[in-house]
Amino acid sequence: MDMSVNVPIDDPKADTEWNDILRKHGIIPEKPPSPTLMIEEAVANARHHAHQNRLDDKDLDQLDELEDDEDAEFLEQYRKKRMAELFTISRTSVFNQVYPIQKPDYSRDVTDASTHTFVLVHLTSSLGANSESRLLTELWRELARQFGDIKFCEMKADMCIEGYPDKNTPTILVYHDGDIKRQVITLGELAGTRTGIRDLEKLLIDIGALKGDDSRLSHSALPAVNSSLTGRKAMPPSSTAEDDDDDEWV
Repeated sequence: MDMSVNVPIDDPKADTEWNDILRKHGIIPEKPPSPTLMIEEAVANARHHAHQNRLDDKDLDQLDELEDDEDAEFLEQYRKKRMAELFTISRTSVFNQVYPIQKPDYSRDVTDASTHTFVLVHLTSSLGANSESRLLTELWRELARQFGDIKFCEMKADMCIEGYPDKNTPTILVYHDGDIKRQVITLGELAGTRTGIRDLEKLLIDIGALKGDDSRLSHSALPAVNSSLTGRKAMPPSSTAEDDDDDEWV
């Protein structure tokens, strides 16, 4: 007849030779990993990643200046990587300006064009007194010059969507693969009247239009936007105020 044996256990969490024997035979569970060790490992990994990517924001001239400080082979790999990026950018940078859009051309210039690249449409204030809309117009021009592989468009909101409330401008519509992927209704979803290029760069990273290590980004641009950039959906130009209730624009 089997008889159970009570094995003396003082502290199952203690790091003792006896407990190691008990764990080996499955009498007590394995000791959980030390939180301190996990934190130290995470910090070490972060430092290693930062070291490996320390040249990501350097242009070719800056890389040349580091010849005496960096490993020659490592530096040459980065130089080749940067040259490949520049070649790709030069080949795909075909826009480099803000395109004014008319309603009859919307489908061709925005929806269809988005099957080849990201297309961002700025629906501007129709009254001209909206400070956020004026600010975004200036930032739009700078972004278009900086990121020529993305198509930046602009159109008065009430010409795009009849009855669209001016209080909802500026509105950013993000198109890709022939469909609306994101909407930002007013700059309140970014930084309000303090919105700058870096805020919009973060948006471009978040939607996938740019990679976080793109050499054209401002130095402190982050790889993601934490806040939700959703909002009520703005309908494409075929919709009118007669088709929807006023509540849609609140």
